[in-house]
Amino acid sequence: MRRVVRQSKFRHVFGQAVKNDQCYDDIRVSRVTWDSSFCAVNPRFVAIIVDASGGGAFLVLPLHKTGRIDKSYPTVCGHTGPVLDIDWCPHNDQVIASGSEDCTVMVWQIPENGLTLSLTEPVVVLEGHSKRVGIVAWHPTARNVLLSAGCDNAIIIWNVGTGEALINLDDMHVDVIYNVSWNRNGSLICTASKDKKVRIIDPRKQEIIAEKEKTHEGARPMRAIFLADGNIFTTGFSRMSERQLALWNPKNMEEPIALHEMDTSNGVLLPFYDPDTNIIYLCGKGDSSIRYFEITDESPYVHYLNTFSSKEPQRGMGFMPKRGLDVNKCEIARFFKLHERKCEPIIMTVPRKSDLFQDDLYPDTAGPEAALEAEEWFEGKNADPLLISLKHGYIPGKNRDLKVVKKNILDNKPAANKKSDLISAPKKAADASDIQNEAKLDEILKELKSIKDTITNQDERISKLEQQMAKIAD
Repeated sequence: MRRVVRQSKFRHVFGQAVKNDQCYDDIRVSRVTWDSSFCAVNPRFVAIIVDASGGGAFLVLPLHKTGRIDKSYPTVCGHTGPVLDIDWCPHNDQVIASGSEDCTVMVWQIPENGLTLSLTEPVVVLEGHSKRVGIVAWHPTARNVLLSAGCDNAIIIWNVGTGEALINLDDMHVDVIYNVSWNRNGSLICTASKDKKVRIIDPRKQEIIAEKEKTHEGARPMRAIFLADGNIFTTGFSRMSERQLALWNPKNMEEPIALHEMDTSNGVLLPFYDPDTNIIYLCGKGDSSIRYFEITDESPYVHYLNTFSSKEPQRGMGFMPKRGLDVNKCEIARFFKLHERKCEPIIMTVPRKSDLFQDDLYPDTAGPEAALEAEEWFEGKNADPLLISLKHGYIPGKNRDLKVVKKNILDNKPAANKKSDLISAPKKAADASDIQNEAKLDEILKELKSIKDTITNQDERISKLEQQMAKIAD
């Protein structure tokens, strides 16, 4: 790529790894041979898929819990096979979805202050795939809409609030799906598959709008993601096994807008995209660098900015949403890089002299509020993300608990007698409020139990320490 000196506020973006005491140490990062990022982060937690005997598990750590992580630290461990992918819900910082080799997708509610006991009971189990589930991705603007893709070459879109599969795209892919990406308002998805095709799909109409054969000629895995303007960015390999990146216009997929060769390394390039700044960060699995590019409207369209290099190769990578960044330090991206045994945050900064809020670096960004309810989206509505300003930093609000209301098939009986229905209506309302109260009571009792357990553990620890002190004093 030829380097031209051009005006860009991101020309001097530089990356910096945090000090050792701010890393998460002694984590046994998963060794599964699946090409997912193994890590998901949001403004409250970092979640990392770990090695687990007899099933699948992932760690969920509050961001401030740095340093050495105890081996007995509680995990989320309800899957019976290794976990392959995890994704935080964009509209609730305590809800995370996981896909696993056991063919299920599970959705979990993490307690506000993190885990004190291992979590084995998901809020809902979504069963519909016949082979392992390697991809989970939440809808960007509709509440409780989750997409999953499995090695059965099917994509299922779920309404998590009712626990049911509402769209099943099982005849569009003939080979393994490498990745799936929603567009900005969640009306379309694009997929990259082992048959070297990139497909753009309207999931609600269940039709392929556009597709490109041999997007990249090489046989190794590729990735395709939507950009904010509707274009598609892909990474893959050439016939000579050189890594490539390309930019495509979905309206005309004949030729790429831009195509660049990069190097001959064989790690799959995972693209992370920031729609606010139009910067793409490429992290190769097994590389020890992060390259970043700015996408613009002028040729050559994909402008190389810089490379952050370190000594250790990365096993996986987590990318913090914009609202989790420190705006006072001109931080425009934060990565969580997984090593063999630790997770190391890397901070990308634009050097600025002023301490004032830099509006040009932080346009309004997608907030945590959903623009649509699941039902509205399934009925055909679209909405762009609801934006928030980061001028005074982002203060996480209170998240509402994820409630799953299973629809009962028996409720759809034909109405035999309208009168009796009217009599039973107030009774039903009373029943519903009783159920709600019971659920609340259960929650309080559970919390009480966990607090009691913690106190008992601490008491035992204190008495042991007192005994040790007494021995030393003697």
